[in-house]
Amino acid sequence: MATSKEHDVQEINLEEAAKLIAALEQDLQKVSGDSSDIQRLRDEVETLRNVLNSPVRRHHWVRDGLHSIRDVFENALDTAVAEGLKGSRYIAEIGRILGM
Repeated sequence: MATSKEHDVQEINLEEAAKLIAALEQDLQKVSGDSSDIQRLRDEVETLRNVLNSPVRRHHWVRDGLHSIRDVFENALDTAVAEGLKGSRYIAEIGRILGM
């Protein structure tokens, strides 16, 4: 019998997540600077890209990665940097993928 936690977990559209990560990678290439926040975002994107490229893709791993990227945009990045990366667009898209 499935637990209530299993019922609460919505499957992630892995193709949409991959498209989002590809777009974010392209935008990150345009950002100059080596702030720790930008590096953290780059690290989170790389980690999620690796998860998405893995032969074993777990939806909860992708969900965790998307949440981490969203957290960086919401809590860590300077507003000007987030705007340069279209932060609000990424936050909205991550929310949509996560069903928020």
